[in-house]
Amino acid sequence: MVEGRSDATAGGRIRLGMVGGGQGAFIGAVHRLAARMDGEYELVAGALSSNKKRALESAKELGLDPDRSYGSYEDMAKAEAARPDGIEAVAIVTPNHVHAPAAKAFLKAGINVICDKPLTTNAKDAKELVRLVNKTGLIFGLTHNYTGYPMARQARAMVAAGELGDIRVVQAEYAQDWLTEKVEASGQKQAKWRTDPKQSGGGAIGDIATHAYNIACFVSGLTIDSICADMTSFVKGRKVDDNDNILLRWKGGARGMLWASQVAVGRENGLVLRIYGSKGSLEWHQEDPNYLWFARFGEPPQRITRGGPGSDENAGRVTRVPSGHPEGYLEGFANVYTEIARAIRAQRTGKKPDPAILYPTVEDGLAGVQFIEAATKSSQKGATWVKV
Repeated sequence: MVEGRSDATAGGRIRLGMVGGGQGAFIGAVHRLAARMDGEYELVAGALSSNKKRALESAKELGLDPDRSYGSYEDMAKAEAARPDGIEAVAIVTPNHVHAPAAKAFLKAGINVICDKPLTTNAKDAKELVRLVNKTGLIFGLTHNYTGYPMARQARAMVAAGELGDIRVVQAEYAQDWLTEKVEASGQKQAKWRTDPKQSGGGAIGDIATHAYNIACFVSGLTIDSICADMTSFVKGRKVDDNDNILLRWKGGARGMLWASQVAVGRENGLVLRIYGSKGSLEWHQEDPNYLWFARFGEPPQRITRGGPGSDENAGRVTRVPSGHPEGYLEGFANVYTEIARAIRAQRTGKKPDPAILYPTVEDGLAGVQFIEAATKSSQKGATWVKV
């Protein structure tokens, strides 16, 4: 604990602050819902907008004490660290370019961090955050929410148990169509900052390709060796990529492909993962998340249902409702938040966290940023192979 701050009881809700996520921010509402779902957190403070008036109005809408609505994350980190009842963790849900400076401010103030992806807009800042986390011993969670889906957890366990044999091919794709036209020119808030390279650090590569890459690494257990990327901007005048085709070489000899597109007409949120081994294969679709397809060589494919026959304890520990009742995006987010909460509760009591606790870390964030930089370098060189 930071000197001057009171220890919370192990059973009390975790005092949470938020940076960004004010009026009109889609992802801020998602994070708040996720934090509330299992009753683990209480939102008590925020720097909800860089505009002080909007920040205060947003805080009032959420029922926050006006005295704990801040005009900047710097003020918030300093003030909350000094309070006996100050926040124990902060959720950073700003445009990408704010992630690094905001996270640094709270880590230096002794406050745990939960950050939206990608971790930063460059590897230098990401490495600095890794250094700070290791130095302070604080908890840092990255909200790659798809790692919280029960069947993604089961797929990971099946690969680790050797049920697929030696992994040969890993394919991931994430296809959307919401940027098929130049939506950013209309002033649409999400499109405007996500297509601004100064705020986002990249287009589809940072927004959705990192999700596809992360889930591929998470489930397969593999580490990337090198990539060959062809990144394209199809919409005239767009300053960032909106379609990426990437070849993957994994350490150990496996090969793969990753396709990310925000101009794939007819696709909504098509995150798909396929893994092929010497004994069998797995396939999972985020838009139909409660089912995992498993095929053993020479046998008919088997559909494993979340909560049903064939579903194991790895899926069960992050499942809330019986099979047949859909669980998805918000529950996946909530699972990540709850796993981080379990780690914070262990931190409160000075115990080591349960080894079963699983959430994306600052190191995973660094890996994602390194992937972005390698893909960009490869594409700029005319789609040549680049080591990650």
